[in-house]
Amino acid sequence: MVNNKIFILGIASAVFLASCNPKEKNPETIDTTTDSATVQAPASDSIAKVTPSAPGDTSENALDWPGTYEAVVPCADCPGIKTSLTINNDKTFSITEEYLERNSKNQDKGTFEWDAAGSVITLKGKSASYKYKVGENVLIQLNMDGKEITGPNKDLYVFKKK
Repeated sequence: MVNNKIFILGIASAVFLASCNPKEKNPETIDTTTDSATVQAPASDSIAKVTPSAPGDTSENALDWPGTYEAVVPCADCPGIKTSLTINNDKTFSITEEYLERNSKNQDKGTFEWDAAGSVITLKGKSASYKYKVGENVLIQLNMDGKEITGPNKDLYVFKKK
């Protein structure tokens, strides 16, 4: 009788342990791992809905950057330089710089290049060699090292699209 109880207990234990095996993965789901969580997504065409926007979006390929931008930038010996910069889809530009209260005007044309990150353009003209960070309807003039200008007048280096 004791042997029967041990035998039944052994079979019940085996059945219990067999039911504790991990569940098989459902072939209808795919694990999509993010930095902080795992998301179960159906293994169908709806995968595209789970994927975030295409990596590699840059100012160059994601913004409506062609157009004319204007600003009055600081000047050492005049009230400012009224600047109008037009950048075109074909990577050409034209710039006009009018020195206020000096009756002096500079104009230049040329091409521009995007940096490797697709966020900064560098003008390549006869005299103009400025760098600008391209944003949504703005250009931010950078210093000669390609860094944003800081200080109390930094907002004067932000060109707004007309």
